[in-house]
Amino acid sequence: RLRHITELAQAAATAASALSPEDGEGATDLVAAAERAVAPLERLAPELEAAGDALRQAELQLRETASELRGFLLSLEAEPGRLEQLEADLDRFADLKRRYRAQTFEELLRQAEEARAELGALEEGRDPVQAAAAAVETARSDVVRLHAELRAARRAAASPFAEAVASELQSIGLGDGEFRVELSERDPAATGVDEIVFLIRPNAGLPYGPVAETASGGELSRVALAIAAVAGGETMVFDEIDAGIGGTTAHAVADTLRRLAERAQVVTITHLPQIATAADRHFRVEKVAGDPTHTRIEALDDAQRRDEVERMLGGAEFLASLER
Repeated sequence: RLRHITELAQAAATAASALSPEDGEGATDLVAAAERAVAPLERLAPELEAAGDALRQAELQLRETASELRGFLLSLEAEPGRLEQLEADLDRFADLKRRYRAQTFEELLRQAEEARAELGALEEGRDPVQAAAAAVETARSDVVRLHAELRAARRAAASPFAEAVASELQSIGLGDGEFRVELSERDPAATGVDEIVFLIRPNAGLPYGPVAETASGGELSRVALAIAAVAGGETMVFDEIDAGIGGTTAHAVADTLRRLAERAQVVTITHLPQIATAADRHFRVEKVAGDPTHTRIEALDDAQRRDEVERMLGGAEFLASLER
């Protein structure tokens, strides 16, 4: 508001002058003249009484409005340096926020309160450096304790988890399903002091190796499915879990997905008919050319589902050729 004080003053002065100027006639004088012209005639024509009352009321309201506008002008003139003072205060607050790295005025006030508390502690003989050192030591002890608890929990769960994953791997055709969890120490971090590596031996006679380095694309898909089967939540999404697999392995993967769907919501993106036929509901996802190109997702009924599975299998002509 103060930044627009000139505009406010000009507008208020113009309006006040239009209503009741210091020289000449304004709206108030014109309305008063109209009322004086009508007033003597009200006894002769009673129907003019309403017009006379309206003119008298209008004159009163206009005079009051003109007085309010002039009072507003006086209030603006009473604080000529207020704008400069406020802008100086804002600049000082902005400088304090930059100096103390505060994002908001509330944060700046909170830092000021903390500083007052620290000064009060100094006056009472307490050393804030020692207090901070004690707080750091307490926090360090808590971190060490939590790391130890987390390590114990991981070591207790590693073998049962590995055995459960190995069992799932066997069921989806990954050799003997040999899977291990290796725990080793590392520098403390947000997730603890354990380095965790999943090891796999897909073929007998070979040494165990990290899943990320040893497994092929199809094996990676099945390891991911086995881990999800053991530790997955209430909703699981698999994006092309069928990568690198086919045949009887795809049927085994489909059986595992169907079993998971009995206890969780399973959403699978697939190109294999073996996996698609295991689902309860089907959606076709396709890219539609245009400006712009967009993706369309369409729920399929039973007939459309059969047509889509047939397309996945190679189409009607291919299936017919197998029968010949």
